[in-house]
Amino acid sequence: MHGIGNDFVMVDAIRTSMDGRDLPDLARRMCHRRFGIGADGLILSERGSQAPFRMRMFNPDGSEAEMCGNGIRCLAKLLREHGHTTDRSVSVETGAGTLVLELLEDGRVRVDMGLARLERGAIPVDGDPSETFVGEPVKVSDELCLLGTAVSMGNPHLVFFVEDAAATPVEEWGPVFERHSLFPNRINVHFVQVVDGENLIQRTWERGAGLTMACGTGACASAVAAHLNGLCGRKVRVRLPGGSLDIEYREDGRVFMSGPAEIAFEGAWWE
Repeated sequence: MHGIGNDFVMVDAIRTSMDGRDLPDLARRMCHRRFGIGADGLILSERGSQAPFRMRMFNPDGSEAEMCGNGIRCLAKLLREHGHTTDRSVSVETGAGTLVLELLEDGRVRVDMGLARLERGAIPVDGDPSETFVGEPVKVSDELCLLGTAVSMGNPHLVFFVEDAAATPVEEWGPVFERHSLFPNRINVHFVQVVDGENLIQRTWERGAGLTMACGTGACASAVAAHLNGLCGRKVRVRLPGGSLDIEYREDGRVFMSGPAEIAFEGAWWE
């Protein structure tokens, strides 16, 4: 499945038990684009303990991610397509807490992404855990120092505002900032161009996955960062290489994301 080009191998672990499997190894093999299926991540749909369903997501390098915005929209559609729910609203446990998803009549999925966390300790960013990291310098060298804003959407994000997203060397800069010493758990890196107060253009380097077509939690973080820096309002459309997402950053700090989810193909994985 994919959400605006961010593609995933989806395993219905409600039907097929994954007990005892080495999931990081499975993710590395399945996500390999030459020797596996090829994907930006492996996602399992499971029964939850605090909510009806649970999502687990593994990056192509085998690391487990707390959350995935495009992936959870795919999960909602998978649950409906496989007959696990007929409800329009679905609650799903994630590593970032329980999220509520709404399947819209136009086929898109709207997700209550929860609170955007701005404290250094919640992201995490080195320094005073109670302070924020908004418009702060992130220095790699004398030649490369950018002003960044860090936001947690259950997983960590670093947003840089640039004049031209298309011209930014994301594949060169992304991995350097991802592993910067300021961010002890590594971080997702976004380069964002402000078109106007209601439209952003984003390119992303994802922690553990590299350059991707889209990042849902990153689009939420970019919208929050743009508002915090006085660059846009509370409702924006974020344009990514794979498509667009509509983001609302409410005054209470909650973030809502709306976007599509598509099934590309189904098949069997032979051990």
